[in-house]
Amino acid sequence: MKSVVFEPIKEQDLEMILEWRNAPFVRKNMYTSHEIKFSEHIKWFNSISKDCSKQYFITVIDDVPVGVIGFTEINNVKGLATWAFYTSSDAPRGSGSYIEYYALEYAFNELALHKLRCEVLGFNQSVVKLHQKFNFSIEGRLRDAFFNEDEQQYHDIYHLGIFSSEWQVQREIMRNKLRIK
Repeated sequence: MKSVVFEPIKEQDLEMILEWRNAPFVRKNMYTSHEIKFSEHIKWFNSISKDCSKQYFITVIDDVPVGVIGFTEINNVKGLATWAFYTSSDAPRGSGSYIEYYALEYAFNELALHKLRCEVLGFNQSVVKLHQKFNFSIEGRLRDAFFNEDEQQYHDIYHLGIFSSEWQVQREIMRNKLRIK
């Protein structure tokens, strides 16, 4: 069994997070794909620290920091939020599934959401499939909606969503698959 904990991001985490975020395999899957400077990273941290519609965490699996998870556009009145995550280059294989499981638990139990949404760039079909495994539905595809300036290429954006009731249906199945007690 894996121990998974979400720890709020602290200023002392920023260098480690920036290293992960600037890794080529992470940058290529982001809307902002340029290499981020530390000064830009500090501005991001200061901005999220003051915004109650955003919550960011370091994901720690078996006492090892392995990634970042963020909930944004949190609307407690409507019970809606958007989320995303990425892992470090040395995160153990399968970390994404554990992160997704615990993210859904957090979204629907701690944040008491009705619906959780996310966006995935069209070429990143492995993440689309990961979300579908957890019972997310593809709610739309915006064709050529993102232009990657580095590649000088357009990409589709997939919109996915899951309701609390849909997570409750899938929760035990994923709990058993991941051997979570």
